[in-house]
Amino acid sequence: MNAPAILWFRRDLRLSDLPALVAAAADHDSALAVFVLDPTLTGPSGARRRAFLAGCLRALDAELGCRLFVVEGDPVIEIPRLVAQIGADEVHVSADFGPYGSSRDEAVSSALAAASPSTALVRTGSPYAVSPGRILTSAGTPYKVFTPFRNAWLDHGWRAPADSGPRSVEWLDPSGVPGRLTVDEVAHRLTIDEVAHHLTVDVTGLPDAGEAAALRQWQRFLGEDLDGYSDERNRPDLDSTSRLSPYLKFGCLHPRTLLHDLRSRSDPDAQTLRNQLAWRDFYADVLHARPDTARGNYNPKFDAMVYNSGPDAESAFRAWCSGTTGFPIVDAGMRQLLAQGWMHNRVRMIVASFLTKDLHLPWWRGARHFMAHLVDGDLASNQHGWQWTAGCGTDAAPYFRVFNPVTQGEKFDPVGNYVRRWVPELRGIAGKAVHQPWRLRADDLFADPAAAAYPDPIVDHREEREVALTRYAQL
Repeated sequence: MNAPAILWFRRDLRLSDLPALVAAAADHDSALAVFVLDPTLTGPSGARRRAFLAGCLRALDAELGCRLFVVEGDPVIEIPRLVAQIGADEVHVSADFGPYGSSRDEAVSSALAAASPSTALVRTGSPYAVSPGRILTSAGTPYKVFTPFRNAWLDHGWRAPADSGPRSVEWLDPSGVPGRLTVDEVAHRLTIDEVAHHLTVDVTGLPDAGEAAALRQWQRFLGEDLDGYSDERNRPDLDSTSRLSPYLKFGCLHPRTLLHDLRSRSDPDAQTLRNQLAWRDFYADVLHARPDTARGNYNPKFDAMVYNSGPDAESAFRAWCSGTTGFPIVDAGMRQLLAQGWMHNRVRMIVASFLTKDLHLPWWRGARHFMAHLVDGDLASNQHGWQWTAGCGTDAAPYFRVFNPVTQGEKFDPVGNYVRRWVPELRGIAGKAVHQPWRLRADDLFADPAAAAYPDPIVDHREEREVALTRYAQL
């Protein structure tokens, strides 16, 4: 029998449609399934994302017949150590195009070459329908605007799902390999409260984790909610979005699988879902071309933007984080984030606009808060979604897009059900009047103690919009 391979799982926690598994099985009869708990990645993650990851690892381990080897540490040390211990001659991975992932993989590749020149890190596939860097303009440069990228993305196309599964190779029994953590130990380490921040985090109410759960959710959405998606996806009160983002984040489901199942549909609903997957690939492509934009402005002229600071600014930020701004649609979104580790995409844009253009705080503060709480926290999509709303990202004329939180609420939550769901103080207010409770304060609000306790708006939107535009003009 030939030497075994290592299949190092990262953002591909599944066994079907996994090109890296196909590549490993092509030249190997057996493989060790490995996941490295890398503190660089798990440390900044919030408790909910870590708990969901623990569930995904538990599900993957079950699919592998309890043969997933999980180790905690630096992959640059742990992967070469495992190669030496089992005599592997290749390490197979799905390519990682993020700033940290790219540098980590180069370091692992170099460490493998130094320890065993014949052992290679083999990259096959990626978490994207089309890998970052593959689609270029006619001038050979990365795209900077979504629509031409999407058109080129559609023209480029993608491969059919890979034919892989739990029986693609014989999985090595890892029980005799030193350093293995049991799945229960992994779950304990990943779901522990954020002691460093003195927080108690309730991690109940998470989506079911793992590949089987992802496929069930996809089939449910495909059968029940895809029809009407193009009209209803902006309505947070309807709960008609796919809810697939946590599964795409951890690779329990590949976007190519979704696109394959949509291949015979050209209706507006299917086209809209394809567009959402194209946005995901686009932002990954942008971050790959400009890794500096994980922390800094895509448009460098925004480096001179003036932001609020001082005690009042910090008080405003705390109100935004806790969902106590006095703007019901903003507060509903922020409370949903704290309660579920998820927020409707339309509401993500509303709360981001409010932070950057009503409170005049930098986008990266909001992006960090999101990444600390989102189960689906994806660096490329999160950072560039924030920059798109803040006006410093990939958009032709973005800064004049200042969302009015009242009119946005009235348009996308027309009878107020989303607000009433997440802001219980306002459940006594019927209809769209819930989006402007201050207008009722002189009348029936004081008759309801809960509603009377809801805060007044912390800013005047009309005034702050002018401040935002004036500061932009000064750039």
